[in-house]
Amino acid sequence: MNKKVILSCALTGAGDTTAKSPHVPVTPKEIADSAIKAAKAGATIAHLHVRDPKTGKMSHDMNLYEEVVERIRESETDVIINITSGGGGDWIPSDADPTRGGEGTDIQTPEERHEPIGKLLPEMCTLDCGSLNFGDMLYVSPTDWLRKQAKLVQASGVKPELECFDTGHIHFANQLVKEGLIDGDPLFQFCLGIPWGAAADAETLSYMKSRIPENAKWAAFGTGRMQMPVVAESLLQGGSVRVGLEDNLYLKKGQLATNEQLVDKALGIVQSLGSDIMTPAEAREHLNLFNPHGKEV
Repeated sequence: MNKKVILSCALTGAGDTTAKSPHVPVTPKEIADSAIKAAKAGATIAHLHVRDPKTGKMSHDMNLYEEVVERIRESETDVIINITSGGGGDWIPSDADPTRGGEGTDIQTPEERHEPIGKLLPEMCTLDCGSLNFGDMLYVSPTDWLRKQAKLVQASGVKPELECFDTGHIHFANQLVKEGLIDGDPLFQFCLGIPWGAAADAETLSYMKSRIPENAKWAAFGTGRMQMPVVAESLLQGGSVRVGLEDNLYLKKGQLATNEQLVDKALGIVQSLGSDIMTPAEAREHLNLFNPHGKEV
């Protein structure tokens, strides 16, 4: 178990959760305010998606991303910004013609997925390392597209967080490392409990961490009621942790949470087990974060 770990907060996600909880931030101001509150509660990293302010649905609008990032930066809150590059990957076959995407399908090219990263140059971004039966839809992230994205992220100087929703994703992430598309020590995020991906249990976590390079750093998160158990298990197995309303809406059964409440609860678990949370400055040194380019890519 590490003496100090990184605590990420995934603020809003892209799922259809806004009707389920009034605490899910929607507007750029709400998302930025939630990031600031999470940081003050102890979060090291704020993981960002944006939503359409009118509908609450997932959005790819660059103006929304720009406003969220500007609000966080202008607040002078010390938190590492991690923007999703998962983008449009949702495929739902049409009932009338299964060769075409039906209602709810949302597909972006690698270049479109990278746009918020290349323009806003956060310190970190996610890179979803494969396709997956994601509940009742298919998340599409082909290997050739991922290679393109990895090259774009690499050229930008942003640190990629290699998100792995199943064991095959780890295999491909390792391939990106072998091909020289990931600089420095690779950073993995094990995403546990997504139907129908890797299970949120100790055995699966142990196997996944056994498949990454020796110099790799890693974290894990669980969805729904497994969010806090995975915080504890990840810590005990030597990893960092993530919480947030993207992955779970409840503080406990029947009680809806805010992001800062989830951060505070995770902090309590970490400290009760004899560890503590890294500050953003400590995490920057630990992850060797830097952006030497300072330009759009």
